[in-house]
Amino acid sequence: MTHRGEDHLTRQKWDRAARSFDFMTGIGPDRRWEPRKKELFSHMQGKILFLALGTGLDVQFFPPDQDIVAIDISPKMIEAARERVGAYQGDLRALQMDVHQMDFADETFDQVYTSCTFCSVPEPIEGLKALWRVMKPGGELRMFEHTGSQYFPFKQMFDLMNPLSSRAGPSVNRPTVANVEAAGFAVREVRNVYLDIVKTIYAVKE
Repeated sequence: MTHRGEDHLTRQKWDRAARSFDFMTGIGPDRRWEPRKKELFSHMQGKILFLALGTGLDVQFFPPDQDIVAIDISPKMIEAARERVGAYQGDLRALQMDVHQMDFADETFDQVYTSCTFCSVPEPIEGLKALWRVMKPGGELRMFEHTGSQYFPFKQMFDLMNPLSSRAGPSVNRPTVANVEAAGFAVREVRNVYLDIVKTIYAVKE
């Protein structure tokens, strides 16, 4: 399959998910992870890239008065996010864009934020390398991600579930911390939020 084909299929998958996305993810997870996400986003400063916007559920947790560009591969997700983007008290622009093919110049952003994103990027290391490219030297990558587990029985369960899960939604067994390092970032801190499955990752472009 060509890279263009993968992009097309990924966009279609998340376009289909846009209608039910809020129902599936917008109540329990928001309440459960709200304090952790607010803490993560509290570090926002400078010129910021947020990947991926989805329906804009995370916008409520952004501190005000920031300069943020948010991208998503799915135009239907962006359309669903319009009201939340418009209500943000700061400069927040939403663009339809694939992380693998970003139009931004090298060294554009001071920080990049992700929220349950790299479970869904088709080529995660290449996607992270693309983020490295658009970050300024010394720039920060701050992530809230769910990943694979190293512990029994979760590792075995997730490995079995992943072929089905990844067809309609995210992968559930990604080694995201290792992928961040493989992309060239220096990992400074990893905090487990729930077991070793949900975590925050702080890395820098040295």
